[in-house]
Amino acid sequence: MKLAALLATLLLMMWGVVAHAGDVGFAALTISNGAEKPLTIGVWYPTDAAAKPTPLDTFTQDVAVGAPVAGHGLPLVVISHGSGGWFGGHYDTALALAHAGFVVAAATHNGDAYQDQGQVAQIWRRPAQLHRLIDYMLAEWPAHERIDAGRVGVFGFSAGGFTALVAAGGTPDLSLVQPHCRHSTAYECITVVNKMSADQLAQFPPPGVVYVHDARVRAIVVAAPALGFTFGREGLKDIHAPVQLWRDEFDHVLPSPDYAEAVRDALPTPPEYHLVANADHFDFMAPCDAVLAQHAPDICAERPGFDRAAFHAEFNAAVVAFFARTLAAH
Repeated sequence: MKLAALLATLLLMMWGVVAHAGDVGFAALTISNGAEKPLTIGVWYPTDAAAKPTPLDTFTQDVAVGAPVAGHGLPLVVISHGSGGWFGGHYDTALALAHAGFVVAAATHNGDAYQDQGQVAQIWRRPAQLHRLIDYMLAEWPAHERIDAGRVGVFGFSAGGFTALVAAGGTPDLSLVQPHCRHSTAYECITVVNKMSADQLAQFPPPGVVYVHDARVRAIVVAAPALGFTFGREGLKDIHAPVQLWRDEFDHVLPSPDYAEAVRDALPTPPEYHLVANADHFDFMAPCDAVLAQHAPDICAERPGFDRAAFHAEFNAAVVAFFARTLAAH
């Protein structure tokens, strides 16, 4: 693990992004979202203030709450969580990026969060929320002048991976979902699509739905993307940003080969592709603490012989190195 961290630091220096010597600042905010419900967001960023252990739901993170931002011309990475998640579900990856000199922002997706699942099936709503988050960070966040608007990346897991692909220019064909789900054991089929009424399926998606792309996105990291099979070559032809793509070997939620592999094979430029041996779907989320493990065993369970905490040391180093390379200052 120490070797991975050292390698990431050396690569950061090579690409002009020096790992921040100080600590990480943090703020939890609520931002407007047009006529829609406001978004709850978390923001992590470099600071010279001293961090201290701070609660974040069931987790504890070392941050300086509300501290001043250190640095100028900082790259921005926005995070899109999986279905039923929240903005803190990848807090360890956010901390790793902030320590490396990135500003990181994540929104809890309205209608598809752990306390708000009324619009889970309306996955096309997510990219607009991500777009709004980028708007806020670049123009309204109190320290927005510290961000380089030409250096924006997206990290997305599961439904967030779908969101990242759309943000980068992908256009899915959701008419493929219903016939696919007739013969699939994927979690998104058995828990969402196969339980929809005929009227709901007739509006999936609604006629004239517009997928919100964002030309400001310069690089994306996609882990275990939901609905990967809905894109194909035609749907991904307009993705020109570099992609780092992750697949877990034993995904019981989005089983092989219809998701990450389908995206890998259809992208116009081959991605940086990672297969994580012996991993399952939720291993891309932050390692669980004892409280979360008790209340959400399905999310926290690990396969025999797999160490999520050890994996995340390697995973976060690789994510940081990828964004450092692809969002390097010019």
